[in-house]
Amino acid sequence: MKKSIVAVIPARYESTRLPGKPLLEIAGEPLIMHVVKRAREVARVERIIVATDDLRIAKVVEAGGAEAMMTSGEHRTGTDRLAEVAARIDAEIIVNIQGDEPLIDPRTVEAAMAPLLDESDLQMSTTAEPITSVDDLLSPHVVKVVTDREGNALYFSRHPVPYPRNAVLEAGDLREALAGRPDLLANYRKHTGLYVYRRQFLIDFSQWDSTTLELLESLEQLRALEHGVRIRVVHVAHRSFGVDTPEDLARVRELLERGVEGG
Repeated sequence: MKKSIVAVIPARYESTRLPGKPLLEIAGEPLIMHVVKRAREVARVERIIVATDDLRIAKVVEAGGAEAMMTSGEHRTGTDRLAEVAARIDAEIIVNIQGDEPLIDPRTVEAAMAPLLDESDLQMSTTAEPITSVDDLLSPHVVKVVTDREGNALYFSRHPVPYPRNAVLEAGDLREALAGRPDLLANYRKHTGLYVYRRQFLIDFSQWDSTTLELLESLEQLRALEHGVRIRVVHVAHRSFGVDTPEDLARVRELLERGVEGG
């Protein structure tokens, strides 16, 4: 039976480091429209909605021939904004595509969707990609994920997990233990911000109280794990690249102006 799939792209105007980020021009188009363009290339997505609390973004999106939906300005997270949209539309599956990833590969989105299309009892899926840099592994801004043998998340953390105890004992510290050890680095995966949900689960999830681990790590997905929800993690090869800083913006501008399709 065909499942109705809607992609929702949350987009806020406010940004500490890049005010008005969704509207910043890249290769002649606003950043948000590059994300919409990529979403349009995802197979089986029937509708794309940019969810925003800012009329400036909505007007640009609609002028570009896409659909915008105004949402509350009181939401604390993108998930809350996503859930508001989910409650207002008819769909079975909601795909959350980050509004600051103009280089998102449509194949990555399709890979994230596949588990929910294949397994009727699965409520939530996401993606992870290789970590190839020790700096990324040690950065608290890069979220790490470990999975079981079936690909379900065991834990998400800002700290390097798993911890290579024996290698650290031999080397003296974690950075030294990982230096020149691609075999060790290969055990780590970066969690990306791409999520796929069953619509009703997303609505329910957004109404649950925050949990202890979620608050400690400042990671919403831990709320689902603490409630015993299975989160399928799909390993993808393509690297995600969010625009969070002026340096990120400059790099993406260079790539897209050169016609490069990935980060």
